[in-house]
Amino acid sequence: MRLTRAAEYAIRCMVYLSKQGRGVLTSRQEIAERAEIPGHFLAKIAQDLAKAGFIEIKQGPRGGFVLLREPVDISLLDVVETMIGEIYLNDCVARPSSCKVTTSCAVHRVWMDVRDQLRQTLARVHFDQLVKEESCVPTFSTAEPAPAESFESESISRLKQQ
Repeated sequence: MRLTRAAEYAIRCMVYLSKQGRGVLTSRQEIAERAEIPGHFLAKIAQDLAKAGFIEIKQGPRGGFVLLREPVDISLLDVVETMIGEIYLNDCVARPSSCKVTTSCAVHRVWMDVRDQLRQTLARVHFDQLVKEESCVPTFSTAEPAPAESFESESISRLKQQ
């Protein structure tokens, strides 16, 4: 199983909003820049997250996204399954009627066990934990981003070192 890009970006968005806190309005541009999510992709992801009740989308020039629930109340499983649907590893898990021997099939039981273990693991991890610990999600700073020329100079320095 591999997460979709949408699920990965949704997790980044939720980590960033969780770091800001429940009820804090954060601009779409800020999230896109700091969480390294393409703006057009973020708009689509936000719609899915809003439909699921995790965020509210505020329109207008001073708009953005607001986290509606406490990070401790949102699991990684909640966000992943919002974006990709219920996790399953094989068609026989998603649609038992697609297989003639599902109820007695040893492989089916393995797929079910693996699926259940994965879902339980993701359900145990909440966004309050993810903002406290280092993760593969880019490091988010609440400070203002560095000016564009700083990023450019840093990139040039790195290229010269290689």
